[in-house]
Amino acid sequence: MCGICGVCFSDPNAVVPRPLLDGMTRVLAHRGPDGDGYLIKGPIGFGHRRLSIIDLAGGDQPIYNEDGRIAVVFNGEIYNYVELMDGLIARGHRFKTRSDTEVIVHLYEEFGRRCTDHLRGMFAFAIWDGRDHSVLLARDRLGIKPLFYRLERDRLLFASELKSIVQDASVPRRLNLGVLGEYLAFGYIPGDRCILDGISKLGPAHTLTWRNGRIDTHRYWDIECVGDRSRNPDACAEELDHLLRESVRLHLRADVPVGVFLSGGVDSSTVVALATLEANKPVTTFSVGFGEKDYSELESARLTAEQYATDHHEIVVRDCDISALSDIVWHLDEPFADPSALPMYFMCREAAKHVKVCLSGDGADEIFAGYPRYAAARRYRYIDWIPPRVRRALFTPVARRMPQAMWGKGLLSRVGASGAQRYLESVGVFSASECAQLLPDQTFANGEVTRLLDPFFAINRCDIVTTLQHADQKTYLPDDILVKVDRMSMQNSLEVRLPFIDHHVVEFANRCPPELKLRAGVGKTLLRKVMADRIPAKVLHRRKMGFGLPIKHWFRGQLDAVAREHLLDPASRVAGVFERSSIQRVLDGHQLGMRDLSRKIWSLLVFEHWCRRYGL
Repeated sequence: MCGICGVCFSDPNAVVPRPLLDGMTRVLAHRGPDGDGYLIKGPIGFGHRRLSIIDLAGGDQPIYNEDGRIAVVFNGEIYNYVELMDGLIARGHRFKTRSDTEVIVHLYEEFGRRCTDHLRGMFAFAIWDGRDHSVLLARDRLGIKPLFYRLERDRLLFASELKSIVQDASVPRRLNLGVLGEYLAFGYIPGDRCILDGISKLGPAHTLTWRNGRIDTHRYWDIECVGDRSRNPDACAEELDHLLRESVRLHLRADVPVGVFLSGGVDSSTVVALATLEANKPVTTFSVGFGEKDYSELESARLTAEQYATDHHEIVVRDCDISALSDIVWHLDEPFADPSALPMYFMCREAAKHVKVCLSGDGADEIFAGYPRYAAARRYRYIDWIPPRVRRALFTPVARRMPQAMWGKGLLSRVGASGAQRYLESVGVFSASECAQLLPDQTFANGEVTRLLDPFFAINRCDIVTTLQHADQKTYLPDDILVKVDRMSMQNSLEVRLPFIDHHVVEFANRCPPELKLRAGVGKTLLRKVMADRIPAKVLHRRKMGFGLPIKHWFRGQLDAVAREHLLDPASRVAGVFERSSIQRVLDGHQLGMRDLSRKIWSLLVFEHWCRRYGL
């Protein structure tokens, strides 16, 4: 696991300034504290920070091909590198190291930008090709590893993190006002857009080729959700068991100690069970909980830890730990309103004291229909036979007239909504009307946000659960879950691997019949069947808790004063962007206790901290 960056000039006579490349690389040191490396070939400059995981002695980057005309800097892990290396050696390639990074160079020699087709892992890399003076950027299929870039008239800049690009003083730190509504609605900046003007994110499963100052982007893989009801349930269970064991075995490949995050649910318990079986020895596990027992899964996690005799470590997060929020926001790169980043940070910090790599159960909810919203969405089929226009005419006006805190308002609003609007209401932070109140001077319409979701609901070729999974896998998973995991782990120089979103597992799960994922309102039906004899029964059958924080209570306690101090000060950054009276209503409304507005407060507080740390 590493950090990469680069500066590429289109003028062949230009020379990359070494101080600029040094600064861009240095700010990524947390991603790779074990060393740095540089490539400077006139107008092309790459920087690299290394976290040594595989081939500790020989894996320093950049790594070149045999004649030195192709070089790569790489962030991630290629789990099938051993098999790929054997095949490339058989084709006549000569290797100088035993690292997974060198595999990429030789695959590129063979297949060009289609080298990504052969990679099984998480990655973001840059390849310099001296033969035609081009640069290839690539990102893994699901979007586990990040890659930002900025294209200017005469150059391309790229980096693993936004903060690296803005080390160049000539890059303007100008707020992209066009994404503020999306941030308020989703709680993150979705897709390839960025909070700063002029900077983009390379999409999951995309490559970008830069040559002579021009770019060409290409999608090399896509998510397909087409459940096949003809598939045999027992055969599916057998295949899933094989795929999960294989994925965990490959994800355990490392030349350093490997641990496992253990939340207390089915997903992480599955990873612990399979890691123990594949490693044939107890593993080190890490759990995080809260002082408020209703939110803590520590007791459930202990059941799995005890069954597999793990070396178990627990961390308890309290409201005072919000003092770390400013540093967390800095490392998140963009405003990011998922409060679970806080406990993730503390769990990664603790794990990094003991291991260099951890496996995690993230991604299982999206591919095996684990979220409660999937079951809730299926219940709407009893009303969705009514034409959308009729539903909107019947229910939406009534919902608008109901007081904000009145029971049933949200239900009626969702009944009258379209599929995309309903999905956004179930996962979003601020509604369209609330966004319009916060941004009164900007044109804001619900359609501007739901346009990102409409394609998933436009063609009714799938059942609603499959449709929601498709939307989650293309939006919420890469833009929320994987951002949180990557940034919080890398902040602590820890590599986190995700066996559930190995693309072979994802492709299999998306072909499975919907009823093998969700049955009788309970998700992960097939996964529970496969793991029935391997994880404790109380874990297997417990209701899903998620990774929620007790911020509802925190913001009605001593953190209320903290929020008001940051958000209502006339000199606050949010005061210059959002309507102050609307912020006041959110804070006061939460204190009344009739509605839980804590996530809205968190979103605004995060934005304030982000503006301060990024100098806006």
